Amino acid sequence: MAVSSKPPANRFVAVARKVYNPIGFTHGYNFIFFFIFGVAMTVFCLYSMPSMNVDGNFCGPNGGGAPGECFHYREGLDRIGMILHLVGILPAGILAVIQFVPAIRHKFLILHRINGYLVLLLSAIGAAGGFIISRHAFGGGLDTQFASGTLFVLFCTSLIISYINIKRLQLEQHRAWMLRAWFYGGAIITTRLIMNAAASIITNSGGYHVARSCAWLDFTIEDTERMLELYPLCSAWATGESPGQMVVVVAQMGGTSAAEAAAALSVPFGAASWLALALHAIGVEIYLHLTPGEAERLRKASYQRQLAAGMRHPGRAGLTSDRLGDAEIWTPKDAEQGSTGITTPPQEMTTAMKD
Repeated sequence: MAVSSKPPANRFVAVARKVYNPIGFTHGYNFIFFFIFGVAMTVFCLYSMPSMNVDGNFCGPNGGGAPGECFHYREGLDRIGMILHLVGILPAGILAVIQFVPAIRHKFLILHRINGYLVLLLSAIGAAGGFIISRHAFGGGLDTQFASGTLFVLFCTSLIISYINIKRLQLEQHRAWMLRAWFYGGAIITTRLIMNAAASIITNSGGYHVARSCAWLDFTIEDTERMLELYPLCSAWATGESPGQMVVVVAQMGGTSAAEAAAALSVPFGAASWLALALHAIGVEIYLHLTPGEAERLRKASYQRQLAAGMRHPGRAGLTSDRLGDAEIWTPKDAEQGSTGITTPPQEMTTAMKD
């Protein structure tokens, strides 16, 4: 496990290296990104862990769910979906952070592999549950449903491509697609931040309303008489004349009832999801483009492993652009100088690259 041979620029860097070198990071910026996003993911998942008890800590009194959020999670498919989502994605988020610690990959490869399979299994369970509950999550508007569906496709597709590449020993592609998967998945944290900020903004600006059922209002307010006082149109629902009666609810935090706070959170949720997903998708691509050195190092390692395993197309046995697209065929550029430790002579390399 290599460490930087470049002298530290100052005392701070020298001290910082004593922190990140032992866990396998060779560059400070890599560790900073890992620390920011890894800590955010870990804290969010640990904080949300009690919510896996859906009836108690999530939907119970003083639970962690938003006002009225548990209306659809009391029974049926939505309840199953919420349980699957929480039980799957929260542990997966914590275990995924471990996967990005270089020292574990280098010194405890078997742990990295076992943990990787566990992360994939839990991620699949959590993603399936999230897809199920998207119909009613924070009001279940079409913007929310489409955002959840897009996140589901991006997250699961990235995990699948990452898995295919690691089975083909294409390490740099495995790294890239696993980073994409969890940057996409981490968008849900940013969504919460944007949603809460937007809820305050629309409360101050006013003029936002949503339509909600009287049954949902009765569940959210928890006082039928109070609910009928605030929403007289629900009297038809209370007498059974109109079981599906809908009324307009003002979206504002700190309003006359919990229903208005729930409306204020649901109005921006879909837009917040799209914005957060866009930010994370752009961010991970920027990071990947700023770290070509790491990608090249891993591709050389892929070449060595694929060649040793007797695979066709060593260096591009996985899902690479030079195999599937029109990119120039990759070759280990430093092989002739012997600076990478690759002992394959140029003639043998040329033969190995041919179909």
